[in-house]
Amino acid sequence: MSPTTQSAPSTVTIVGAGTMGHGLAVQFARHGAAVRLVDHRRSNLETARAGVADAVDFLDAEGWLDADPGTVRDRIDYTLDLPAAAADAALVIESVAEDLDVKATVFETLATSAPDDAVLATNTSGIPITDIGAAVPAAADRVVGCHWWNPPYLLPTVEVVRGEATSDRTVDRTAAFVEAVDRDPVIVERDVPGFVWNRIQFAVLRECTHLVREGVASLDDVERAVRDGYALRTAVVGPFETADLGGLDLFETIAGNLYPHLSNADEPGPLFAERLAAGRGGVADGAGFHEYDDDSGTVIRRRNERLAAVRRALD
Repeated sequence: MSPTTQSAPSTVTIVGAGTMGHGLAVQFARHGAAVRLVDHRRSNLETARAGVADAVDFLDAEGWLDADPGTVRDRIDYTLDLPAAAADAALVIESVAEDLDVKATVFETLATSAPDDAVLATNTSGIPITDIGAAVPAAADRVVGCHWWNPPYLLPTVEVVRGEATSDRTVDRTAAFVEAVDRDPVIVERDVPGFVWNRIQFAVLRECTHLVREGVASLDDVERAVRDGYALRTAVVGPFETADLGGLDLFETIAGNLYPHLSNADEPGPLFAERLAAGRGGVADGAGFHEYDDDSGTVIRRRNERLAAVRRALD
């Protein structure tokens, strides 16, 4: 996970100080950028400051920082003033609530306060880039999807998503910014719902919930089959290479036999609804699909340690 030789953008503005926002701030700051982390609540910024400290300490403990931890932390400014924060940015990444109206309001501000040449990116996981760009027609050519996975300081790929009005120059500059902070851009040429990652992730999740609901296997056994089997292999071999290794004739035959039996559900179903109704919303509630005795921070750190071990092994 050593940095590239390219220069990171000199100034980056991150809008939204939640989990993704502070993680993005860490990734850019560790590669030398001056970061303005913006939110509409002071309490959110203070929570983000603590999250940044935890992430920087984690990276330092893993031996993945090339600068003093204090220097990295000092590269991040925390502010409530969006126009001022965006005024000298080369790159802006919006990471606020997944609500088109909220994002449109942010981009309307960015279109008038950021430099005319700034890339205006959104970290949305599913809202069409074209719809976000439509909120700022005069700047729509500079609006682009820049979708990172959590945590952004550990996972290596980033989707760069072209909206209908996004210029080639904006796509190229965004990909270059991503590469400059040691990340690998995946260019999404069509602005389809969910882009690439989430379409695959939720296709897998839909089939997993179907298998449990139909009594094919227990929830724990389905979890292990994916985590310790499928995911372990796909960490080193993608789906198309897997088919090449097995033979396209075999995979074509299996696909023809299997596809008619896969789930085609168009709603999440009772596995979600029943747990949510019981107050089992996930780690923060102490229970979701699983039970959790530890607090969210401990569970997340344990997840990050496992991710770091995988990254180190692959590197």
